[in-house]
Amino acid sequence: MDCTKTLQLRIKDRHAKVLRQMAREVNQVWNHINAISAKAARPFQGKPKYLSGYDLQKLTAGFSKCDGVSVGSGTVQLVCVEYATRRKQFKRTRLNWRVSNPKSAKYSLGWIPFKGGHAKYKAGQIHFAGQQLSLWDSYGLAKYELRAGSFSEDSRGRWYFNVVVQVQSKPSLGTAAVGLDLGLKECATTSTGEKIEGRWYRSHEQALGIAQRAKKKKRARSIHAKIKNQRKDELHQFSSALVKNNAAIFVGDVASAKLVKTRMAKSTLDAGWAMLKTMLEYKSHQAGIVFEVLNESYTTQTCSCCGAIPASSPKGRAGLRIREWTCSSCGAEHDRDTNAAKNILAAGHRRLAEGITVSSGR
Repeated sequence: MDCTKTLQLRIKDRHAKVLRQMAREVNQVWNHINAISAKAARPFQGKPKYLSGYDLQKLTAGFSKCDGVSVGSGTVQLVCVEYATRRKQFKRTRLNWRVSNPKSAKYSLGWIPFKGGHAKYKAGQIHFAGQQLSLWDSYGLAKYELRAGSFSEDSRGRWYFNVVVQVQSKPSLGTAAVGLDLGLKECATTSTGEKIEGRWYRSHEQALGIAQRAKKKKRARSIHAKIKNQRKDELHQFSSALVKNNAAIFVGDVASAKLVKTRMAKSTLDAGWAMLKTMLEYKSHQAGIVFEVLNESYTTQTCSCCGAIPASSPKGRAGLRIREWTCSSCGAEHDRDTNAAKNILAAGHRRLAEGITVSSGR
């Protein structure tokens, strides 16, 4: 089965200047249509008019032919479509302006979208808008047909080539099923007892605080990037192993939206639950296995052996410090998170047995 995948490759630093110039042109288009859209939405002698992406494309026609402009019409059109999409998403008549001055505190990281066929790979370089951009080709781009994508800049000024390609998916050979309990101290615990510790930010928090107090912005950005890369790498390895070894994956429906408003916000954001669930969802889809997000109510309190909710099980906020407990009904000893994961797995089996249609996530 064929599926699409987005590859990200780093552009060599010597091309940063020309890419920043292209990003400046993209910002000019964005700010221009931002002003036009806001003006058209003002109620004057009637109802406000909300311009669509197609309307904005007509108003920006010819920009790519102006003197000194290097981006093509395809990039301009994609900027218009993206603007209309985000304005509708956030339900606003005007979005934030894109700032091109790198010394500004409101500087907008560079972004240059392109359509399929506008960026071509030849002899280790990306040919785009009359430029030959060298990059570290860790995927072997010659074997892929490049589709739409973008060039993007990170907080350290490094540029990346992001492109959608079509790949042949590999079906999973796993036959087992696994339940997954998401937590704070451990990002995730499986029903087999495997754990991944979600403390990436915490492990670098002291070094980051020292850099921030010393106003070493470059050092602080490097630490943030290291935290991000470590989190992403470990979650990729963990999710890939689960998909490879299982035919069904069931995850609790704990959400970070409410917890980020509490005292546990830092640990919640550090755990990266949304990233892990996204990885599991698309990897399961590619491998042709079951992925379900289930209601995890009472999975921590319920004994996975006898199914009772004994008086000895951890309950409420006071029970958060209890990591191991013994069931007062049947005498089974439990690890708190592993027990919850086993109950999630059992709930997943019940859903399949009841004949409920299984989808790729919820």
